Amino acid sequence: MPRRKPGRERPQRRKTVHQTAGDAFRCVGCRLDVPMIAPGTAHRNHCPHCLTSLHVDHRIPGDRRAACRGRMAALSVSVRRDGEWLIIHCCQSCGELSANRIAGDDNALVLLRVAIRPLSDTRLPVSALLTL
Repeated sequence: MPRRKPGRERPQRRKTVHQTAGDAFRCVGCRLDVPMIAPGTAHRNHCPHCLTSLHVDHRIPGDRRAACRGRMAALSVSVRRDGEWLIIHCCQSCGELSANRIAGDDNALVLLRVAIRPLSDTRLPVSALLTL
């Protein structure tokens, strides 16, 4: 994959919102009601309180075409060169990994706990983190 020149920001693609602005969903992790509106992103794909998600997107973020619908746990975080954080989720049903952008209202303490977990927890599948 070719490298970008330093100092050039990557342009963001336009994203379409597939839900209406007033919709909300109930988190499968903490059972709190979560609004679909997410600051900093066009669609919400995880709970801002516990970072749990559902396996609903297939290939494109926001397409909602995955048939699995399994619970996705936050494994770790990754940081892009431009400083943007991504949450690495692993599906508890099929084992698929995905990277999701953080939202502006995500719990900072939970993000930091997830970020340092691979350094302290030997039970995490390190091989899964290395495949990204």
